[in-house]
Amino acid sequence: MNKIIDFLKVHHDRFEQELIDILKIPSISSDPEHAEDMHITAGLLKDEMQRIGMENARVMDTGGHPVVYSEWLHASGKPTLLIYGHYDVQPIDPLDLWSSPPFEPVIKGGKIFARGSADDKGQIYIHLKAIEAWLAVRDDLPVNVKLVFEGEEEVGSKHLENFIQKHSEMLTADYVVISDTPMFREGYPGISYGLRGLAYLQINLRGTATDLHSGSFGGLVKNPINALVEILAQMKDVDGRILIPGFYDDVLPITEVEHDKLNNLPFDASAFAKSIGAPALFGEAGYDDLERLWARPTFDVNGIWGGFQGEGAKTVIPAEAHAKVSMRLVADQDPDDISKKFIAYVDSLTPVSMQADIEALHGGFGYITDLNNPGLQAGVRALQKAFDREVDFLREGGSIPIVKVFADIVKAPVLLMGFGLPDQNAHAPNENFSLYNYHKGIESIVYFFEEIGKLKG
Repeated sequence: MNKIIDFLKVHHDRFEQELIDILKIPSISSDPEHAEDMHITAGLLKDEMQRIGMENARVMDTGGHPVVYSEWLHASGKPTLLIYGHYDVQPIDPLDLWSSPPFEPVIKGGKIFARGSADDKGQIYIHLKAIEAWLAVRDDLPVNVKLVFEGEEEVGSKHLENFIQKHSEMLTADYVVISDTPMFREGYPGISYGLRGLAYLQINLRGTATDLHSGSFGGLVKNPINALVEILAQMKDVDGRILIPGFYDDVLPITEVEHDKLNNLPFDASAFAKSIGAPALFGEAGYDDLERLWARPTFDVNGIWGGFQGEGAKTVIPAEAHAKVSMRLVADQDPDDISKKFIAYVDSLTPVSMQADIEALHGGFGYITDLNNPGLQAGVRALQKAFDREVDFLREGGSIPIVKVFADIVKAPVLLMGFGLPDQNAHAPNENFSLYNYHKGIESIVYFFEEIGKLKG
């Protein structure tokens, strides 16, 4: 292993320059004007896979932006890793809030600033450089590896599930590895073993055919905004518990081991509240802060509108009112089941003088990995070697729906080994990636291959 680690040191600067080169390409998947940049990025990744020794590297059609695939399958009797990442990036607006142009990477303060640096080009290059080091020094890998890098993660991975279904035999693996999550704190590696799911809906209430004069009709008709507010007020009680009938039926409770591990993390509620400009935090009664943030479901109103919005006064009873709501879900909640229960509950609360139309806009399953999973434990050992620190065990409050898709179709546990930081500004101006984490991440994956190689395939 010493020779491989020495290789990383010798090529330290080149690894940074190669990351800079791919960060210069504006691979914004949501913008048709950057379709050519998407293909350029995919081609660059394919060439890089071939250069470092991966085989069968190819750019594969999905019906949208392509997937880049390659494999190395010569570790007989050893496990197979399917490593997933994405090469597309978020739009750059608002441009005037960037301290430097988003596609002209700048290194300052030990970080590289550019769109896509943390999410997710920097993290997929961690895997590429680790593979390169093994193949350059040993001419083989201690584990079988398949790489799948997609170009539509930032637009909902809308073609990826079909791609995985279509190529399920090609993508068979013992473990799926994803590096697209942050660590909990700087200097301490982390493994995320759980993600929340999502159910997102829109409520549309209509009371009358048109807006009405509040003097001529007020007192005789129900105001849709009043009705909507009354409905939403009955979604949670004063202790933060969600009141939708059956909502908690399938919630997987947190274990005592998980509770203890989360409690070991240094979370300062007052400092966290101050960092977001809140007078105090609020959450479901009976649970610790990190349990509320990561391991309990939520209900939130994301937007509400209707009636007169302009300057001055307009005495109107609006004809309609609308709200967008989201529910973060945990294993084993089914987003379709939760959506049906929400719709039924809203219908039961809707006055007879109103018509309710409820649209289910988006959904995804949560995910959790057994803390005793051999692959996860191999990751823990690898991170400890690289960072020389104890590993934080994390759950993620956000959602990555494709994780459950991989788990269900590939039928393999998913390991979330991310190397970002909480202040990396993913999806925001001045996105950045710690170069210390970049290099320690490469070292971690080098050790991870070694540790996984000790397991039976």
